[in-house]
Parts: sequence; C-alpha cells; structure tokens
Amino acid sequence: MGTPQHTPSLSLPVLGIFLILLEAGSQKTSDCARWCPPNSTCVNATACRCSPGFSSSSGVIFTSLLDSCDDINECGPLSAVSCGKFADCQNTEGSYYCTCIPGYKLASGARSFKNESENTCQDVDECSFVQTTCHKSTICINAVGSYKCRCRRGWELKPGFQNKQPNTTCEGTCCHHHSQDLIQLVDTMLETPKDLETLSLTERHSMATNYLLGLETVLRMLAKAMPGASFTYASPSDTELSLMIQEHGDGDGNITLGQSHARMLLNWDVATGARDSGPTVMGILSSWNMRNLLANASLKLETEKKAELSKIHQSTVHGAQAEIVSAVNLVFLSNTNTEKLDSPVTFAFSHRVNPQQEETPRPRQELICAFWKSDNRSRHWATTGCRTLGTRNGSTTCQCHHLSSFAILLAHYDIEDPKLALITKVGLAVSLVCLLLCILTFLLVRPIQGSRTTVHLHLCICLFVGSAIFLAGIENQEGSIQKVGLRCRLVAGLLHYFFLAAFCWMSLEGVELYFLVVRVFQGQGLSKWQLCLIGYGVPLFIVGVSAAVKSHGYGRNDYCWLNPEGGFLWSFVGPVTLIVLCNAVIFVTTIWKLTQKFSEINPDLKKLKKARVLTITAMAQLFVLGCTWVFGLFLFNPQSWPLSYTFTILNCLQGLFLFVLHCLLNKKVREEYRRWAGRVTGNKYSEFTTSTTGTSHNQTQVRAEPGPSQDPT
Repeated sequence: MGTPQHTPSLSLPVLGIFLILLEAGSQKTSDCARWCPPNSTCVNATACRCSPGFSSSSGVIFTSLLDSCDDINECGPLSAVSCGKFADCQNTEGSYYCTCIPGYKLASGARSFKNESENTCQDVDECSFVQTTCHKSTICINAVGSYKCRCRRGWELKPGFQNKQPNTTCEGTCCHHHSQDLIQLVDTMLETPKDLETLSLTERHSMATNYLLGLETVLRMLAKAMPGASFTYASPSDTELSLMIQEHGDGDGNITLGQSHARMLLNWDVATGARDSGPTVMGILSSWNMRNLLANASLKLETEKKAELSKIHQSTVHGAQAEIVSAVNLVFLSNTNTEKLDSPVTFAFSHRVNPQQEETPRPRQELICAFWKSDNRSRHWATTGCRTLGTRNGSTTCQCHHLSSFAILLAHYDIEDPKLALITKVGLAVSLVCLLLCILTFLLVRPIQGSRTTVHLHLCICLFVGSAIFLAGIENQEGSIQKVGLRCRLVAGLLHYFFLAAFCWMSLEGVELYFLVVRVFQGQGLSKWQLCLIGYGVPLFIVGVSAAVKSHGYGRNDYCWLNPEGGFLWSFVGPVTLIVLCNAVIFVTTIWKLTQKFSEINPDLKKLKKARVLTITAMAQLFVLGCTWVFGLFLFNPQSWPLSYTFTILNCLQGLFLFVLHCLLNKKVREEYRRWAGRVTGNKYSEFTTSTTGTSHNQTQVRAEPGPSQDPT
C-alpha cells in the first residue's frame, strides 16, 4: 500500500528530464516540426510531408497536429495506374506491383512488373507441366488461361465423366486385334508358295507393290485410331509391327522407334510434317514372308555407284544380282510427303546370312541398303538417296533421305562380261587339252627331236601350268573384299613366273626362227642348258626381285594377279612388251626373207598360191612368237569390247594353235599318229600305209635335196 503514495514524486523528475532533452533536441533542429506522424518527413518547424505512396486528409503537406499519413491504394478504381492486358494490380503499403492473371506468365519469366510498358503476359501451356493431372487415358489440351483433358483417339468416355474436363477419364476400345488380324491374313497369303509359283515375276512384283501400298494406308489409318502411345505385335511367322502414336506437339528433337528386325532414328519434325493437328504416327512393319513376292527382283545401280565399284574393283561393273538377306521393312509416318526429307533418317536393319555362305561377303559381293521402287516402266530394288554406313554383328546401318520399303541385299556384282568369262573358260580348257597333247608329242615322237622341239616342249609346259593355275585359282575367294591372303599371293606369284617363263620361251622361239630362216647356218643355235637357263632363269630373277622389293604387290581384291598400284604391274608388262616387240621384228624379218626365198626357188609360182603359203606361215608364227599379245598391250580401256574379245579369243586358244601348227601340220607327227592308231586298233593296213608313205616321202626328200649349186633353204 506504501508504493502508490510515492508514484507522483517519481514521475515529476522523469518528466522534467524528458522536457529538458526535448528542448535540447529542438534547439538542434529548430527548423523542423517536432510532431510529424509516421510515414512522413519534416518540412519546417510547422509543416510535414507524407512519404511517397501515402497522403493525409489535408494533402501531401499538412500543418495540423491531428493529420496522419495513410497508404494510397494505387490499384483502386479511381487510380490512374494501369498494368495492361491479362494482368492484375497488387497494392502494397506505400506502393504496388503488377502480376499476370492465372494461366499467364511473363515472357521473361519474372514474377511481377511495375507498369504497362513492361507487360509481356502470355498464355501458359499447362499441358507442358509435369504436374498436370490429366488421366493417362486422356490428352491434355491447352486452353486460354487453363487446360482441358479429352479422350485419346481409340478410347471412349468412361461412364460418369464428361469429356474435356480436368478430371475426364476414358477407357480403351478393342481395335488392337484389327491390326493383328490384318498381319496374320497377310502372312497366310504369303506362306502359300504354290499359289505364287503360278505367277510370273512381273505379276509377283506388281502384287508386292500393291500389298505394300495397301498395308501402309490401312496401318496408318488403324494407328490413328489406336489407344496408347505405342504398340508392338509379333506374329507366329515372325512378322512384326511396331507403332508409336503421339499427339501433335507432344514431341521434339530426335525420336527412336525400334523392334527386333529394325530400328529407326529420325527428327520429330520429319514425322509430323506440315500437319497442324492430329496424332503423329510412326510405324515399321517387318515381314520375312514378303521376300517370297520380291524374290529374283533386279537391282539397278546408279551411275555414281557404278563408278565407285569400278574404281574399287579396277574393272567395269556390268550389273548386279541381289539376294534379300533381311526382312522387308515397310516404314511409314503420318507425314505422307516423304519422297524428299529435310533431314535424313537413320536405320539399323538386322539380317541373316545363308548357312552355306561365309559370314563376310566374298569379293564382288556387298551388303547394301536398298529400297523397293515402282514406276510405270519397272519395279526393282534401287539405292538412290540411301547410303550404307557400315555392318556389324549382323546389323547394317543405313541413312536415307526418303521413305519406302527397305531391305538389306547381298549384291553380287558382275565385274566382267559373262560371255567373255565363258569364252575364257572354254578356250583355256581346250588349250589345256591341246597343250597336253603337244607335250606328249614332243616327248614321244623321236623323228622331230632337236633344239626347236625342246623350245616347243618347254613353251607348252609353261603355258599348260600357267593356264591351269589361272583357270583354277585366279579369283580371290578368301572372304573379305579387302583381304588378300597367302593362297592368293602364292597364285599371283606362280602366274607371274610361269607366264613370264612362257614369254621367255617365246623369245627363244624367235631366236631359233632367226637362225633357221635368216642366218641359215648350222651350229649357231643355243644348247639345251643355255635354253633352260634363259627360259627359266630370267623369269625367276624378275619374280625374285619383284617379291623382294614389293611382296604385297601380289594379289588384288578380286583377282589373284599383280596389283597395279605403285607401278608393280610393270614387272610383268615391261618384259612382255620387250619380248613381243623383239619377236615382232623377227616376225617381219622372217616373212620378208620367206618372200624372197619363194621367188628364188620358183619364180613362176602363182601369186595366189604364194600368198596362201605366206599367210599360213605368218599366222602360225604370230601365235608361236606371242605376237597376239600385242592386243593386250593396247587394251588400255577395259570397256573396249572389240579389243577385249579379240585378245581373249586369240590368247585363250594359243594352245590349240600350237597343237595345229607343231603337230597336225607336221607330216612326221601325223605319220607317227597313224602308226600309234594302227597299234591301238590292230589295223595292219594303217601301219603298212604309214610305212609306205614314209618310205616314199624319204625317197622324194632324197631326190629333192639340192645339189652343191642349189639353195640349201
């Protein structure tokens, strides 16, 4: 009770101190009012000013102690503040700011702005937000300031719900089985080879074209009405359909669609095309049975591809045969304008190789990506607009600038003329038989033994061995087109040696002919060991040096022969050219000398008979001396078919010409053949006739021998 009694005495000192301090403060700011209310500032000793965003009942500046500064509502109806379209004004104490109305946002991404000039409010695509709450059976549709949900194509509204509402829910329809039934129907039609065998190739390929076009149209239509974003079905016959369906505007960038037979990577803009609405459809139908309709279809190579192959194989490419080693893949989009795409589509197609074939293509074979092309004139496989990027682990990657039906083909390139190849094989086979007969004749017929026969014998041996190796092993069959194995290099080396040896013996034929016709002196020929040293030693030296300098020059991608790169082919062409030119000089000299001899022996010899004898002699010596190879020296362009055919025919039949010249046209050899035939058949009359003919011939020879004053020729 005592405390209240002392309160007045304590308050007076405190109040005094406060007044003293206040007076001291007023003395320092004698020009400012001491009573300005909150949210204001002092003007002078008798007036105050409200801060920006505040005002008093008397105005911005007031002098009454009873006034106060209150907040100004800039967002009020009478305010001059304007935030602009799709925006609201938000008042704050002493200020304001503007915000976009719900469903809109600033283009800059900021949360607020100050005045209408900063207004960039635009509609918000709620469907792009992860938290949009549309049911998975529906599609989100953006609306002005909001969104709606509608049923997907192929789905029906679930009972109790309304369409195009945020809570719309739908249920799927039973349209998947239509696609499955369609695929099974096609499989059934394509699995009946007996029905297809009754059709011609033209009818089969026409039917295949119609099937593919019809399937593309029907599948695109079914896909648009199909529920869900993707669908895959594989039939018991290994036909597989993969679909991807997305609403327009749902995708961006690159997209991939794949299944077990094929994969496709493309840009979203390529799939949608110029469509403004509706779903975007991507599909791949892979069918192995479709190959039954497309079997034996031709492959047309574009000009650039032929040029590339000719450069790789170093020979002319006349055409190609195609074998389908993958499923036929029908690729389609909702965009139907796919003849020339803005950006390429990348494919990866799985393929199978025939069990009888090796895993890697052989020379003159290649795995390529081709598409089925149909026009008014023909239906065939083509490669225009597509390029093969590579093959790995049973899959080939391709890139194309258009869409169609694709397949991986094993292309067999016709590098050489098939007629020319047949002539070569038949000609060499005939020559081998004739050369073998020549070798046996030169070994067994004693009356013709001599240095010239020795040269004939070894020439035939070299030609026989070289031709046999050529016929059996000239093609590089060691697997990869880029591989040259030991077998091919060995074959190339043996061919180099034996053909060079044959030409060396041809040069020795020229030497013997020179001594026989031009010099006409006995004892000037070479001995047998000298002949063998030249005939076998010179080519051995050339091949040895060539192999030591550039061993990898033996063998080519396609043929087991000398590689022309780096001038290595001149190790054969050089010596051959020298020998052919020398023998050509000897040939001309021989014919000239023979002409003189004919005139000297019998000046009255008829011109026709003289010309016939000279012609036969000249033709015979052409083949003996190897002068027919001069056609090969001028065969600079492999596409020059007249020279190619002439060169092939003349030189493949060289063995036949040697047999005719040295055996059938030689009277001593014919007599020996008759004697052998008589012994085999037991025909005594044949032996007697041969013996009598031989005796008469010897007597005639004795009578015809020239005397000392006659010409020994």
